[in-house]
Amino acid sequence: MIKLINLTKVYRGFRAVDGINLEIGKGRIFGFLGPNGAGKTTTIRMMAGVLSPTEGQIIINDMDLAKDPSNVKQCVGFIPDRPFVYEKLAGTEFLHFVAGLYHLDHTQSLNHRISELLELFELGQWGEELIESYSHGMKQRLVMCAALLHEPEVLIVDEPMVGLDPKGARLVKNIFKEQAHEGTTVFMSTHSLEVAEEVCEEIAIIQTGRIIAKGTASVLRRQAGVDGNLEQVFLKLTEGKGLAHARPLSSH
Repeated sequence: MIKLINLTKVYRGFRAVDGINLEIGKGRIFGFLGPNGAGKTTTIRMMAGVLSPTEGQIIINDMDLAKDPSNVKQCVGFIPDRPFVYEKLAGTEFLHFVAGLYHLDHTQSLNHRISELLELFELGQWGEELIESYSHGMKQRLVMCAALLHEPEVLIVDEPMVGLDPKGARLVKNIFKEQAHEGTTVFMSTHSLEVAEEVCEEIAIIQTGRIIAKGTASVLRRQAGVDGNLEQVFLKLTEGKGLAHARPLSSH
């Protein structure tokens, strides 16, 4: 479960994120859409504890991130838009390193978990190979393995399909659906309207730091007055709401 309460981030006098309020239930896949510069990545980095909000609260599984960051981070898996890996390590070595960050005991059960995840993401035969030999899409899938190592209850994902070929994207979409079916809450930012419509049960559209629409794809169609695909809905809802409408800090 995720709650964002009046979440705000100010950069140089402008509100990059401007009073967001959202609530996402357990086991839901929630899509976060918006044009470049709308505030998606800033929001996600605050949710992951990478950035601190200027105002507002982030509540994950009834815990306040600002007051209890260690316990919140233990139940969150984070997949950033620009994944970082130690390329001089083998895939399994990297996953053991990440396991140490989550204080997971290096036991036979951990070895089994790592093997299971590598197979799930179709990296089983690459586990002992150096990461520098991986393609970009393989590195992306390895980072997803790392995010799921500690079996998080909440998965926060920023642009997961970037760099994946169609087969890899289909694999990842199916894994996210299965994670949600097992009770994991997935909060996913994406530029792919097709992915959002196919995978996400609910969608919010952010523009200039503010939520301008929220609901299922059918609800968004009604709000936009458009009976078409999600791309047409998105364009209709965001037209005329460009960066010139961003509110400076002095207006509050």
